[in-house]
Amino acid sequence: MEAAGPVTRTAARRRDRRLRASATLEEQRERRPGRRRPRRRWAGGRAGESAAPSSRGSRIEEDQEAVFREVVSFTPDPLPDRYYDKDTTKPISFYLSSLEELLAWTPDVEEGFNVALGPPECRQPPLSSGRPRTLICHDMMGGYLDDKFIQGSAAQTPYSFYHWQYIDIFVYFSHHTVTIPPVSWTNAAHRHGVCMLGTFITEWKKGEQLCEAFLAGDARSHQAVADQLVLMAQFFRFDGWLINIENSLSLAAVGNLPHFLRYLTARLHQQVPRGLVLWYDSVVSSGQLRWQDELNQQNRVFFDSCDGFFTNYNWREEHLERMLGQAGERLADVYVGVDVFARGSVVGGRFDTDKSLELIRKHGFSAALFAPGWVYECLEKADFFQNQDKFWSLLERYLPTHSICSLPFVTSFCLGMGTRRVCYGQEEAVGPWYHPNAQEIQPLFGEHRLEGDGRGWVKTHCCLADAWNGGSSLLIRGVIPPKVGNVAVSVQESQLSACGCAGTLQAFSSCRSEVVLTEQPAPLPVPGERLFSLQVPVPPKIFLSLVYKLEGPSAVGVALELTTGDAGSCHVGGIMMLNETSSRHSPRPLRVPPTKLARWVGRCGQQLSGGWVQRCYEVSLRGCLLQDLFVSFSRPPGSQEEENFTCRLGEIQVVDANSLLAPLPQVQAVTISHVRWQAAASEGEGRPAGLRLSCTLHWSYLLPHVRCFRVHCCRGTGGGSPGRGLSEPEKPTFLGLAFINRYRIVDLAVAPAGPGRDGRVEFLVEPVPKEGFLVPRAEWGRAAMLYSMPRT
Repeated sequence: MEAAGPVTRTAARRRDRRLRASATLEEQRERRPGRRRPRRRWAGGRAGESAAPSSRGSRIEEDQEAVFREVVSFTPDPLPDRYYDKDTTKPISFYLSSLEELLAWTPDVEEGFNVALGPPECRQPPLSSGRPRTLICHDMMGGYLDDKFIQGSAAQTPYSFYHWQYIDIFVYFSHHTVTIPPVSWTNAAHRHGVCMLGTFITEWKKGEQLCEAFLAGDARSHQAVADQLVLMAQFFRFDGWLINIENSLSLAAVGNLPHFLRYLTARLHQQVPRGLVLWYDSVVSSGQLRWQDELNQQNRVFFDSCDGFFTNYNWREEHLERMLGQAGERLADVYVGVDVFARGSVVGGRFDTDKSLELIRKHGFSAALFAPGWVYECLEKADFFQNQDKFWSLLERYLPTHSICSLPFVTSFCLGMGTRRVCYGQEEAVGPWYHPNAQEIQPLFGEHRLEGDGRGWVKTHCCLADAWNGGSSLLIRGVIPPKVGNVAVSVQESQLSACGCAGTLQAFSSCRSEVVLTEQPAPLPVPGERLFSLQVPVPPKIFLSLVYKLEGPSAVGVALELTTGDAGSCHVGGIMMLNETSSRHSPRPLRVPPTKLARWVGRCGQQLSGGWVQRCYEVSLRGCLLQDLFVSFSRPPGSQEEENFTCRLGEIQVVDANSLLAPLPQVQAVTISHVRWQAAASEGEGRPAGLRLSCTLHWSYLLPHVRCFRVHCCRGTGGGSPGRGLSEPEKPTFLGLAFINRYRIVDLAVAPAGPGRDGRVEFLVEPVPKEGFLVPRAEWGRAAMLYSMPRT
């Protein structure tokens, strides 16, 4: 292809159609019969939560734990190849290859793995603001590579995109007729407030036949296709479609094409808030396939029928000048295509892509970057992160960022990949892993210097060498020059700033080594670094936390500093450090901290495992808008020399205090289904052969409260009986992460059941709240399986 660009129309009401997203999923699960015995529901199941698919075997309940009985059988439950990898039964993302498949598609219980957590997070400015936008069209080696494995893979050198703050729309592209974005990409995009679009494409002679079938007839034909596309976006929770017709059309078909686009756009707006339909510059109004490289009278009818127009790539500045009159007030709805591979006659691509962006922004248009994965596909994999950061740093002056505008704001800087897994400083597993669903909110990366002699500087980049939670951390290196008290890296919309203790540079109210609050950001004296952009209306009381680690013998001080807007109405009631002393603010420990906060405060001010330190703060505000969150680095007391520092950020949290007082939901109704047994090789002579278990867990939990789920198991040694459990306590083994109310366990090694005795394995589902706190095990969901060998 080539790609398409967006436009925004006002989000409309949800439509009352046959798909009810997650509600439909629940009802379908209720109707599906079990393979062997009917499922028995939990009495305390939550309304609005999806029910479990039918479970296999029999079930009893012991002390809030569901216990399932299984007789080991090597005849597996059949699983559809479309949704599960045929070799491993791992859940996978999928696409559709024909019009017949599209029209026959209906929401199915097996597709639940592909449903995203929710819509895009709140952002400022919204897409409807009219500001020129940036779109990425992700086309990489046919698509559905390592990213198709919904629960992750062990890929060693996968592609990762993490410059989300620069972009507004992400299109997942492939040459399959209906490209449904892998749910891992949708979740990562939505976490950053970015819209996710799929692709509907027709090509070549087969494409002509397909278009003739649904466009050349009456309105019912093209409306049926549009209804299915809307249904898919609503069910899987992505945000719309790029329409790419790259084949000639008959006069009848091209005559109906605007009607199809208008109907699709209107229905999508009704069903998907902030939904988008974009058209790619290909067919003209005569039905001929003739790329125009611009919006003009030959393709204007398609632009007028949807949300946006994505031009082909071989344009020159005169094309942009002509489009000014065609676009009128919809300049931001024209996405000027830039092929990063620089194929054909283009202004600039590869590391000269900034030349194209400069002209596009000069004329006020949006930009559509096609295949920025060039840095991964064509350059050395070992240098991928350096090359990707270089590519985006060359463009940053032309890429307006958007702000995060909701709480909680929590990130561990995890890229969704790593060489090991870490949970709050404790190593869980060693080995490569790739799970884009697990990518946390990412900052802006780059290097900036203080004005003047440039001796003060700060550089940020991602680093897989160490992590506090996940697989990576944010590495910050810098220099505090002589006569400068501190430098601060903004976790938002400010810049690298310096503070002179003599008062010559007053970026904040004064030089601080602890929390500082100013009611209005003062003009910053130097250009600098931004990490995050925030526009968050602040509740009356917030808790903040910073987890960091200084590398080497540095004595540089590290602290959070924040600024607020709306100074006329913003009132600062007080700042308190939790479990620490401060020269400026006396500590005021809470008399009776709420349950969540008590667990959180327990680590504050302490040296944690792996050399990490956590600092926690409480701030009382009224009528304020949080704009800047800084990480400040200050020179040691008495030092006047140049100070070098290297600091890893492991986590930042900004949390509404009221959210910590709310009761914790409990994972309920854990069920086991789709069981598959395989014999494992014997571990030694005379020892019985082991077993490998694959099965699907499903549970009930209110998804708006959760960041993800951590799934664990406890494996017995065999010989359990109903009601007795494991003979000895066992530390749970971490299995993986889930981002929906289900998880597929694959090839789990379990002990063989002895003659006349049951084997036992217990599964535990740990919710991770959006606030990022550890949940006590009493609130985890549990289900156990007792299994026995068949009688001979």
